[in-house]
Amino acid sequence: MSKRYLILADGSVYEGEGFGAAAQGVGELVFNTGVVGYIETLTDPSYFGQIVMQTFPAIGNYGIIEEDFEGDCRVKGYVVREWCREPSNFRSQYDLDAFLKAQGVPGICGVDTRAITQRIRERGVMNAMIADRVPDDLSTLQGYAVTGGVAQTSAKETTVYPAKGAKKCAVTLVDYGTKRNIIRELCARGCEVTVVPANTSAEAILAGRPDGVMLSNGPGDPAENTACIAEIKKLLGRAPMFGLCLGHQMMAIAAGGKTTKLKYGHRGGNQPVIDLKTGHTYITSQNHGYAVVSESLPTGEVRFVNANDRTCEGVDYPDWRSFSVQFHPEACAGPRDTSVLFDRFVEMMKR
Repeated sequence: MSKRYLILADGSVYEGEGFGAAAQGVGELVFNTGVVGYIETLTDPSYFGQIVMQTFPAIGNYGIIEEDFEGDCRVKGYVVREWCREPSNFRSQYDLDAFLKAQGVPGICGVDTRAITQRIRERGVMNAMIADRVPDDLSTLQGYAVTGGVAQTSAKETTVYPAKGAKKCAVTLVDYGTKRNIIRELCARGCEVTVVPANTSAEAILAGRPDGVMLSNGPGDPAENTACIAEIKKLLGRAPMFGLCLGHQMMAIAAGGKTTKLKYGHRGGNQPVIDLKTGHTYITSQNHGYAVVSESLPTGEVRFVNANDRTCEGVDYPDWRSFSVQFHPEACAGPRDTSVLFDRFVEMMKR
């Protein structure tokens, strides 16, 4: 392998070895604390425009399994401590290096991911570059911003997925960059799921007479999606709604609340969340860099908070028969502690 560098916007340089595509990558550097789930991470559309760094040392040990893909690969680069060259798994189809090459994504291994993570935790998320040489001018790196992610990752046409077994409900899922397992979880509960593009109007959604509307996850700053938020505002109270991640954030903005960018975000399958109604703590899968400001909500009830920093992790809107969460109850990858939220949504629609 050839020498490769990870260059941070603050001028820090980390030397390592290159793997994956022979390309240069510029993006927002974020870290994921998951022990497993690198396949789902690499194919989660919410990572659009970002360079992902895994804090767990050994990555690639169970290879690449296309059945586990959550969507298209949208990352700008991949950073690991140790890349496993010989995966051992009966389901493995090929290795991590071949996947990154096919996707045009540059990777770097052999760097001190612990030290880099500590730097981001202290100074906050920053832009970075993976390159074969250190450039003299970092202006391109410093001026980079993740924008337009929803338009880039949303479905381009409407698709209907049949319910598994007897049909109980019809759900319209607005795709802002959805993960496939959200669709699978709904279908498994007897929901016929109609996935529509992010720019679908509220009138068109309601014309389909859905029993409920789901707002998916997606990338980027929620506040930039003004057109999507305007349509969500029209939907509030018209049908039961369930918002996930970006959908949760945009629902809060539509309800009159605000969002803020976190210092370094929450990413990984080991994020603790407290249910304020029951007092139970759940371990959840998360991937987000923004959060709803609880104090800004003029309506609704904050239901879940992060056990580490007390940021908002979920809101109930009883007057609108709707609720939203910041984490991923579909658990790909991650624990299944909160998958019952899909059951709650189905029961809400049946009522």
